[in-house]
Amino acid sequence: MKKRVVVGMSGGVDSSVAAYLLKRAGYEVIGLFMRNWDSVANKDFLGNPDLDASICPQEQDFQDAKAVAETIGIEIHRVDFIEEYWNDVFTYFLDEYRKGRTPNPDILCNKYIKFDAFQKHAEQFSPDFIAMGHFARLDKTDKIRMLRGVDSNKDQTYFLSQLKRDQLERVLFPIGEYTKKDVRRIASEAQLPTAKKKDSTGICFIGERAFNDFLRNYLPAQSGKIKTKEGDVLGEHHGLMHYTIGQRKGLGIGGLRDYDNEPWFVIGKDLSTNTLIVGQGYHHEDLYSTSCTLEDVSTVQPDESLENRELTAKFRYRQQDKAVRLKQKDGVYHVEFESPIRAVTPGQACVFYDGEECLGGGFIDKVYKNGKRLPY
Repeated sequence: MKKRVVVGMSGGVDSSVAAYLLKRAGYEVIGLFMRNWDSVANKDFLGNPDLDASICPQEQDFQDAKAVAETIGIEIHRVDFIEEYWNDVFTYFLDEYRKGRTPNPDILCNKYIKFDAFQKHAEQFSPDFIAMGHFARLDKTDKIRMLRGVDSNKDQTYFLSQLKRDQLERVLFPIGEYTKKDVRRIASEAQLPTAKKKDSTGICFIGERAFNDFLRNYLPAQSGKIKTKEGDVLGEHHGLMHYTIGQRKGLGIGGLRDYDNEPWFVIGKDLSTNTLIVGQGYHHEDLYSTSCTLEDVSTVQPDESLENRELTAKFRYRQQDKAVRLKQKDGVYHVEFESPIRAVTPGQACVFYDGEECLGGGFIDKVYKNGKRLPY
């Protein structure tokens, strides 16, 4: 009997090729499209009748996924996880912005939606496997090890770093052994309708709307002063939530008479006074830190210790690996950097690697330079 696999189909080229490769390999394939956002339905969560109800591009994505399913000859179903997404992902997203942090909701979407709610819903089809179109690999020869995708520029293990071993036991990543160029080629050769579809960028539920405009629907912005660390007032910001550490664009403070022409960057935030702190130069000293603490540390192997090991870490997606060492003190995880790292940002994920293997990660809480906490 054929093995049955339920594949998450997003309407993009990656999941389309994942489904195609599984069908070509002889699996019985069932497509499942997730709808995680509805601007109209989400009004109910806030009771705000004036909330922007723009049509979400997910409807077009579903039509694309249906067209792919028809092309390769598989059935496809649709499921709504709107309430789950709001409760487990978007509420966290808003809370982090209220704290002045820069969250990464895609990581929690994988943890709670794609590899939890999705898997539970898929059980009605009695699958042998669950599959996703992520650029990642799994080695199951001994224990389950999550490995980087072959295409280092597209590797998505950073976003999968909160997953546990039991969530990966029946998972397949069909495109993990391919490069993005290979995926496009396969889609073209198979005449898949999504072969030339542009990759989605940013946060999926926002669509084509400007991010700051979207965020204002949910969090009222409070303007305040933009200052140097010495206290000089240079301008006014439009709400601390709209700025992240190391940001250059959108400050509107270039060409000041008493300063040279070096660009300005966000180097800190003071929530108590609603102040945005800026400094000149890409390599401003306050943008570099030597350690940080983490929250919600999770490892793929639940019983694996990461302490006092020579590991590398990514503090942002597509960032080059940095040599680090992890320690626990009074129940708090401390990450020490081999050399100073630029723009380590609270709210972002710190993901650990041992060579090709992704071991897990946590979320950045506090940032330090030579033992002194930075104003992040």
